[in-house]
Amino acid sequence: MSILSDEPVLELVNADIFQEDELVLDNVSFKMNKGEFVYLIGRTGCGKSSLLKTLYADLAQPKGKVTVAGFSVETIKRKKIPYLRRKIGIIFQDFQLLNDRTVADNLIFVMKATGWKDSAKIKNRLNDVLMRVGLTSSMNKMPHQLSGGEQQRVVIARALLNEPVVLLADEPTGNLDPEVAEEILNLFFEINRSGTAVLMATHNHQFLLKYPARTLRVADKKVIEHGTHA
Repeated sequence: MSILSDEPVLELVNADIFQEDELVLDNVSFKMNKGEFVYLIGRTGCGKSSLLKTLYADLAQPKGKVTVAGFSVETIKRKKIPYLRRKIGIIFQDFQLLNDRTVADNLIFVMKATGWKDSAKIKNRLNDVLMRVGLTSSMNKMPHQLSGGEQQRVVIARALLNEPVVLLADEPTGNLDPEVAEEILNLFFEINRSGTAVLMATHNHQFLLKYPARTLRVADKKVIEHGTHA
């Protein structure tokens, strides 16, 4: 079971979400506690990605209150954004790996960029996250030598490097075959059971039926609590 608590890892209160000057989501209020797993569903273009980008401070600052991992996103200063992103893990559909370096070097690059200096600690953490996603034997491969599912596992390993309190996953199985997609979903649940909260945007309604969890629906510029799909 997940390690649940009443301490929110993220909370929005009457938040307006913008893409440049356009209002994308209006008066959004919800919270996620430590250890929760939540699906985010809705049609393409409804604002799911804009919501996630707002949570990791990649879009214009929202109006209202948006707190993520202890940071007030609506007032965050640019120099503080890297510190926010060290507390959260971000997982993209299109991987965004550096194609000119190995799996290990992709992860080491991120660790050094986020303040890791001790080479022994870097090596240990690298081994830890690759073992967690089942890719220890692939650390010296280049991204193009990996399957789509393996590349997504590298992205998940990268997101876990700084022991985030919450993972924000934007359609992480969208480009994968159904069988591989299910393996990746199960990996997210495994990570979640160890105490990391997961907010996962998905189009895959089979997931909701087969693996029910709390669900938020984005529609008509609103984020609506959709209960637990069972």
